[in-house]
Amino acid sequence: MKTSREFDNLRGPILRSVSRSFYLSLRILPNALRDPLSLAYLLARATDSIADTPEPSVNVRAAALRDLAGAIERTSLRREVIRLRDSFAPLQSNQAERTLIDALPAALDWLDALDEADRRKVRDVLKKITRGQMLDLERFGAGDEVVALPRAADLDEYTYLVAGCVGEFWTRICFAHVKSFTARAESEMLELGVQYGKGLQLINVLRDLGSDLRQSRCYLPEDELHSLGLAPGEILRNPTRVEPLVRKWLEQAERNLAAGIDYACEIRNRRIRFATALPALIGACTLALLRETGTEILEIKVKVSRPEVRKIVSSLARTLASPRSIRKKFERLLRVR
Repeated sequence: MKTSREFDNLRGPILRSVSRSFYLSLRILPNALRDPLSLAYLLARATDSIADTPEPSVNVRAAALRDLAGAIERTSLRREVIRLRDSFAPLQSNQAERTLIDALPAALDWLDALDEADRRKVRDVLKKITRGQMLDLERFGAGDEVVALPRAADLDEYTYLVAGCVGEFWTRICFAHVKSFTARAESEMLELGVQYGKGLQLINVLRDLGSDLRQSRCYLPEDELHSLGLAPGEILRNPTRVEPLVRKWLEQAERNLAAGIDYACEIRNRRIRFATALPALIGACTLALLRETGTEILEIKVKVSRPEVRKIVSSLARTLASPRSIRKKFERLLRVR
């Protein structure tokens, strides 16, 4: 069993190194929420790093992902994770991700140290996330030809499995640990949380559209591309023709983020409301940048600057994260560039 010092290293330096903006939300939260949410994020980030490691074959990555998922579920032996760590950590080009993979045994010990109810919730959400990552490997791992998701329903499933389920998890953890979390019914908050998570992932899909296409992945639905007379492999050569479809999904992402703002504004605890609203406000800023960038998003990686993030955090702090100020800030960030 690892020491509390090793857990503190995961909670602090490692978490901060692999998550710039989400770390800001996590550190604001009350202690009872911080551990399960932080650990779930770290495990999801680790499984993502394994799935995205470019050097091993798809079959090797899929087997490693299954081993790690089994170790999280306690259905496979933890010594498999030692082998996985030793194989995959040296292959990480990003030092922070290498350190995270090195720390996987400690992360799994931390999971064992959670109380049973939180441990079960962490395992449930990781099961969905790793399923989404496995589907990605199955869909996009075969060759050099650009492959797109077949239909909008497949994109909806993907955004649910890798992010919408995180909104559910956040909600269940808050209802379990926070007295008078909200006046809304848990079922209503769960649905808003799902939409919120999907919106954040849609932003990632649109922001990474160009780099994904260069890796033979396309998350835009193939049937919608065909309606524009485009094959997935033609997008990079015809950026203006895909613009109506990008605009459609930007509008969907905005609707999903608006659900996230509704979710945050229903939370009674000010610190949790602050932490919950922050990703939506950063997301609104990203949406505005994506719209401003236009078809150049296929060539340019859009990212909200650190000074802009600090301004958003300062604005929330000045207004004590009141629901009214959150809504006003959201609308302003969407429209003003």
